[in-house]
Parts: sequence; C-alpha cells; structure tokens
Amino acid sequence: MGTVVTLCSVEFLLVFLPIFIIIYWLAPRRTRAFVLLAGSLVFYTLGDYRYLPFLALSMTVNYLIGLYLGKEKPRWRTSQRKLFRRKRFWLIAAVVGNAGALVLCKFGIGVEEIPMGMSFYTFRVLTYLLDVYWEREEREWSFFRFGAYLIMFPCMTAGPITQIGQVREALISPRVTLSDIQSGCKRLCMGLAAKVLLADRLGILWNDVQVVGFESITTPYAWLGAIAFSLQLYFDFYGYSLMAIGVGQMLGFKLPENFRTPYMSLSVREFYRRWHMTLGNFFCRYVYIPMGGSREGELCAIRNLLVVWALTSLWHGTEPNFLIWGMTLCGLIILERQAERIPFMSRLKQGWLSIIPRMYVWFVMPITWICFAVTNVTDLKVYLGRMFGRIPGIAMNSLDWRMALQNYWYLLLIGLVCCTPLVRKLYHKWKDTVIGSILLAVLFWFSIWQLQKQGQNPFLYFRF
Repeated sequence: MGTVVTLCSVEFLLVFLPIFIIIYWLAPRRTRAFVLLAGSLVFYTLGDYRYLPFLALSMTVNYLIGLYLGKEKPRWRTSQRKLFRRKRFWLIAAVVGNAGALVLCKFGIGVEEIPMGMSFYTFRVLTYLLDVYWEREEREWSFFRFGAYLIMFPCMTAGPITQIGQVREALISPRVTLSDIQSGCKRLCMGLAAKVLLADRLGILWNDVQVVGFESITTPYAWLGAIAFSLQLYFDFYGYSLMAIGVGQMLGFKLPENFRTPYMSLSVREFYRRWHMTLGNFFCRYVYIPMGGSREGELCAIRNLLVVWALTSLWHGTEPNFLIWGMTLCGLIILERQAERIPFMSRLKQGWLSIIPRMYVWFVMPITWICFAVTNVTDLKVYLGRMFGRIPGIAMNSLDWRMALQNYWYLLLIGLVCCTPLVRKLYHKWKDTVIGSILLAVLFWFSIWQLQKQGQNPFLYFRF
C-alpha cells in the first residue's frame, strides 16, 4: 500500500488534503460530487491501485441495479407482480454478489489480501440497495453522486458507515461555511492526537508483551497488556472516526458519530450501542429487526442475536478467535437480558451503586479484546491462562509489570481519563477560545512531528 492511504500520514495531511480541499472549494457547487468522486479515486489509487478495476465494475453494476430497484410500479396488478419478482431477484443477486465477494476476500480466495476499505464499501452498497428496495430512499440517478457516496475518501477505509439519506443533500448541493471548516479542522486535530499520541504509544506496551512471549509474562503484566490493547484499539478507531468526521465537515458533510464514551457503559449491551455505532445500526436495521427483533419472544430474540453476532464475527475475520470473541459477547448480552428481569439488577444502575456495573464492564472488556487481538487459538488459551493464573508460565522477570508501569503509567492514566466524558466537555468548552485553538494547533504539529520521527502506524481496522 502507498503512503497516502491513511488519514494520519504526513503526505495526506500536508499535501493531498490541502490540495484537494482548495480544488473542491473552488469548483462550482454542481460539480463538487464529481470532484469528490475523482479525488476519492485518486486517494484509492495511491493506496491500493490493484483493485481499482474491480471497484469501478462494482460501482457500475450496483448503480444499474439500484436504478432498477427504484423503478416505479406499473398500474396493472399482473405487471406489478412481475416487477416485484424481478426486483426481488436482482436484490438477492446483488446481496449475494456483494456479500459473497467480501466473504471470498476474507477467506483469501482469489486475492492476496482484502482490498482496502472493502468491508465498509460493501456495507454502504447494501444499505443503499436495501433502502431503495424497501422504498425508504429514492434511487440516485447521478452516477457521480452515487460513486461519491460509496467511496467518499474520508470514510472509505474505516467508516463510519453512512446511509445515502444522511449525505444526499450535501451531495446535491454541498454548502461549506467558515464555521464548518473551523469545526472540521478542530475535530481533525483531536482525532489525529488520539491516534498518534495515545493509540500508537499505548501500542508499544502491547507490542512489548508480544515480544516477551505470552508464556513468559506474569499475570499483572498480562492484564496491563490487555488494558493497553483495549485502549489502543479504542483511541485508534475513535481517532480515525473523528478525523473522518472532521474532513467530511470541511467538505460540507455531516457524517454520523461512531463512538459515545463506550467505557462509561453499565453493561456490555450498552457498550456496543456506544461502540462503532454505525456498524451496530447496520446490523440492527438490516438484520436484527427484519428477522423479528425481540417482538416474537425471548427465544426468537436470542436466535436473532446469535445470527447478528455470528455475522459480526465473520465481518471482522474468518479466524476462530473472532468467532470466540463474537459468541462470548453474544453470551454476555443474552445473560444481561435475563438479569434485567431481576428487580435488584435495575437498582445497580442508579446512584453510587452504578460503580458496580461499570467495574464489571472494565473487567470484562479487556478479556474480550484479547480474544479479538490474539488470532492463534493456542496462544489465546495461553494468554487467558496467564491472565487468570491458570496456566503456569516461565516468568523471565517477575517484576515485568512494575517496569511497564514505570514506562507507561502516564499513558494509561491519560487513556483512562480520556475514556470519560471529561475531555469531551473540556473540548466543547474551550474549542472556540484562543487558548483552545492554540492547544489544538500544538497537538496537531506535535502529532506531525511524531509521525515524521517514528513513521505512521496503519489504523488497526484497515485489516477488516
């Protein structure tokens, strides 16, 4: 992959983005969808040009199918039935074709590695086709607007997953105000700092754990590694989402929020309503609810949850650890649903007692993230065994956890504080002040310096 592919590369931030934004702002409003499509194709080409023909073919085919699915119903009933059957056929063909291509890439059939952003691209295609088929949205006549929606470069590689109704007005008549530009730049700075100054630095601790070897770490060090990876993944993905939303805002788009302080949740169920919210909304809107949701009783709800989490696991990868991760979370959510029926459990979410379910979330999530991080099942068993002291290890240094705390305590502390609403409140309070603007500028240029000094680390979700 090229160096301009990530939103946090120096080449993107100081070369591609300024040049593109100037061209975009100078272009007449009616041509901006074409400019966005062209810029997104350049962005994709610089990152992964090998799959550009596949991308162009997929866009064209899905555009034509979308036009047919949005075809108006004829007056005669017999013709309506024929049209309905044909629409259903083409919808099924499109869903199977798009999802099938993604699954084949996930299994590595016919490709060396999954094309950049294919998971997020596929989900945007499916949302569009299903919404048009269900008459929730009108078909998009303009190929340029349709293409710009599918491969919009801010959210091409790692989301957020948008619905065409959320961006259609901005595609037709994009309006960019000075306030949008300022706000977008500030979000971009915050996201870049979260990625470069927090996620990448915390990733060093997780990397140290892997270098030592899972059989050679103490139990406290295993927990520190799990917490470090949990925070790294959060600030990596949250940082990208903030950057994508910021860049989108500079282009006149209001992209949906993807995170809402998930580590302040009172249950695993609530955690995943706040984590990667656009993915959760996709599965809820297009899988869980169409299957019946929880309307047909608890057993059907459990069945639907199992299907959703099986698909979520497969979306992340085909390795067994992702299925273990998904089914573990599904099991916890099912247990929480049953526990909510106990009157006492509802009291735990009120007042000072709410610290108990919050501690439960902070205890459980690092364990599940280890199931997500360690792809080899044998290594996963060893790591979990070391976390709970159930598998004896050969500790090379019984004080390894103390050394880790000495080196990374401040990053862990900052990460834990940034998981609370405190930073967001301070950001909204100070972002429009002179001091706040100076601090954001310092964060931006310090992040650029770190990138120049240490190089860029790809976003963790690029491989999904």
